[in-house]
Amino acid sequence: QVQLVESGGGLVQPGGSLRLSCAASGSIFGIAAMGWHRQAPGKQRELVASITSGGRTTYRDSVKGRFTISRDNAKNTMYMQMNNLEPEDTAVYYCRATRSGFRDNWGQGTQVTVSS
Repeated sequence: QVQLVESGGGLVQPGGSLRLSCAASGSIFGIAAMGWHRQAPGKQRELVASITSGGRTTYRDSVKGRFTISRDNAKNTMYMQMNNLEPEDTAVYYCRATRSGFRDNWGQGTQVTVSS
């Protein structure tokens, strides 16, 4: 089992920036990929970005060029730098860890609100 704790959410004005962090602990060996998902009110949870153990990244189209996912293996921490935030980015952001042969593990979520 992997425990995930997100941090870094908050209230920011349109055009502002936030950096989300996800600290992993527990059975962290063998994590094949980690990702950030978000869920806005009345919407389904959607993938925002992911990063594999080899460093390959993917992004949903709406955040390309604005968000950057990264990881620090020494700290067992994943990050997502979010720039040029838009009101449409408002959501609860969840950290996800994937291990081959196991169900995904999820963090508790951190609220991101983009509003003037």
